[in-house]
Amino acid sequence: MIEGIPVTALPRVLLDLGARQTDKQLESLLEKVELRGLLDVEAIDSLVARSGRHAGRKRLQRATVLYRVPIMSRARTERLFFDLVKRAGLPRPAVNTFVAGHEIDAYWEKERFAVELDGYATHRTRAAHERDPIRIEDLKLAGIDAIRITARRLEREPEKVVKRLSVLLEQRRRTLGLSG
Repeated sequence: MIEGIPVTALPRVLLDLGARQTDKQLESLLEKVELRGLLDVEAIDSLVARSGRHAGRKRLQRATVLYRVPIMSRARTERLFFDLVKRAGLPRPAVNTFVAGHEIDAYWEKERFAVELDGYATHRTRAAHERDPIRIEDLKLAGIDAIRITARRLEREPEKVVKRLSVLLEQRRRTLGLSG
C-alpha cells in the first residue's frame, strides 16, 4: 500500500501480463520499463522462481533473456563468427583490418563487404550510439556494403546468421558482377 492505495510490484505486473500479452507486446513493455530505469531482472528472476506454473512464467523468462549478461566476449564472438564462416565454406575475410578509416571486424575485399560484430558491452554508450551509424555511412560512402551482427544473435541463432550472410555475400557478388 502506498498512501492507502493497494499497489502491485512491477515484476508481478510483468508476470501477470506475460499470461495475456504476445511475446512482442511483452518485449515492447520490457523495453519501456528499461528506458524508465525500472527494470530489475534479479527481482523478476526471483519472482519467476517462486511462480510455479503461472501462465506468464515462460513468456516472461523468454522476454528477459535479452537483459541477461551475455557470455560472449569479443574474442569468443569473433572465434564463433569465423568458425561459422569456415564451416559454411565462405571465403575467409580479412580480420580486424582498417577500411575507409575504420577498424572492421571482418572484410571481404573482393566483394567490398564488411561485417561488424557488436557486443552490447562495447556499444551501449551514447558515444558509441552516435559513432556506430557514422562508421556504416563512411563505409557506404566508400562503396562498401556493411552489416552488423550482434553477439547475442550469433550465439543464439548461428545457422540463421551464416545463411543470411551467405545470401548477402552472393547478392553483393552479383551486384558487382563477380558471380560465375
